[in-house]
Amino acid sequence: MSAMTTGNSTRADVNRRRILDVALAELLRDPDASMDQIARAAGVVRRTVYGHFPSREALISTLVDDAVQALADAHAAGREGVADPAEAVARSVLAIWPIADRYRLLVALAQRTVTMEGIRERLAPVRTACADLLQRGFDQGVFSSPLPAPALAHVHEQILFALMEAVNDDLLPAHEAGRSAAVTVLAAAGVPAALADTLVARLAH
Repeated sequence: MSAMTTGNSTRADVNRRRILDVALAELLRDPDASMDQIARAAGVVRRTVYGHFPSREALISTLVDDAVQALADAHAAGREGVADPAEAVARSVLAIWPIADRYRLLVALAQRTVTMEGIRERLAPVRTACADLLQRGFDQGVFSSPLPAPALAHVHEQILFALMEAVNDDLLPAHEAGRSAAVTVLAAAGVPAALADTLVARLAH
């Protein structure tokens, strides 16, 4: 590959990343932002945006992919090297919540285009990792639930989505949501509320 080709590729990658970053900001500010608006905000012509993303739906879908990857990375980092399943769950939720909070309005927007089924398909690896962690907690007697681990992982996912919507609807202060999410998820896994609250408070500080 020639140096010129490499330079063009690098410039294209930089343009694509800039368009995505600007698109996220614009869509969070105005969920109905058009491709024209996004192009203007990014300082490029509309043709450049369409050169990377053939439609608004494709752009939003890519943003959702980015969000899911960020969530997966945070979830893995939060639980890495943590032996206690309850602490691992709490740390993973606390780690992913800032990501979820950043993208929560995008998730609401994406439901119009990507659909929740599409979002859930993208989250399947995270859900599997969560189920494995929950099963470890069951095996160690840390967690207790009438649900098997894969089903409880689905419940945990829906709890987080519901809390994102609660913040969007001004039912829960954003600055409290991360800790609330971690305590709620632990309680759903059978950890006594007082113990869950103490653990999350310690980790949050």
